[in-house]
Amino acid sequence: MSTRHSGAQALSNKIRRTGLLAVAAAIGASAFAAEPVWDANKVELNSLELAKGVHALVPANADHAHRGVPLATTSGIIAGSKGVLVIDTMINERLANQVLNHVKSKTKLPIRYALNTSYHGDHSFGNQYFPRSTAIIQHVNAKNYIDANFDKDVQFMRGAFGEGRGIEKAKARTGDILVPKDGKLELDLGGKIVQIIDFGFAQTGGDLFVWDPQSKVLFAGNPVIAQQPALPWLLDGHLQETLATMQRVHDFLPADARIVPGHGPVVGRDALQWHIGYLAELKMQVAQALEKGMTLEQTVAAVELPQYKGYAIYDWVHKQINVPAAYKELRKP
Repeated sequence: MSTRHSGAQALSNKIRRTGLLAVAAAIGASAFAAEPVWDANKVELNSLELAKGVHALVPANADHAHRGVPLATTSGIIAGSKGVLVIDTMINERLANQVLNHVKSKTKLPIRYALNTSYHGDHSFGNQYFPRSTAIIQHVNAKNYIDANFDKDVQFMRGAFGEGRGIEKAKARTGDILVPKDGKLELDLGGKIVQIIDFGFAQTGGDLFVWDPQSKVLFAGNPVIAQQPALPWLLDGHLQETLATMQRVHDFLPADARIVPGHGPVVGRDALQWHIGYLAELKMQVAQALEKGMTLEQTVAAVELPQYKGYAIYDWVHKQINVPAAYKELRKP
């Protein structure tokens, strides 16, 4: 389904409670410090020009991604002759204002659209700080999730990131323009047609990718969370769909495309092979464990995948989330 914009279904499952608790443990973890992995009161966003009118806003410490350090959320700006599209509005007023100030430093044109790549609060809580004239773009499933779970998500994010980070001020502002399941939307920014695409289930079931064919830049959000050694997070399961979607994204992109991940520096298309390879290996080894009649606990112990270690939160992502999710999905009734 494709539409052009000039001027569904709800998620089948909420994030599992165990997954939420694990996220909170990982983000606010004592394994790192008493402070969260990244502090929304301290993050500074740097602007990287990828092409005329196309900018990635990445954390100042983005060069640490190759060490497996979890990084703050990225954002993006695409400007044409008629107006601006912002990709992801951040977690609080402080970071949303950084995005707005980056836009003001580059153009006097209005922000016509602000898009959330998912419903996650660090990508969408900043919606309320954008001009009322800015149209918010979301996947229909993201809006449905926020409508049903916003207050719970705010409480979760306050616990995960700590009090005093401005999250307590969050107010829901959901989509004015909704992309349907498997949908595609084209935005005419003036001399630049940008494509908004649902490639399929990629992490939340309400994931949107932003493709600028002119500059060959893809804003991917959390399905590509960061470069190697970061791993996909199967918080909602759907291993096989996620693997198929990531392969679909890879095949869609030209060889010289650049990708802005959800939490890391800009990478090339080849970086997707790390994520695809991990998911494929996870699927194969969990299936083999099931064929041997292994229990979940035995499978977690057996499916180590040492070649994919290096991510600072590997033990949580791989052992507590991804292997159990794969086991549940692949186990035959």
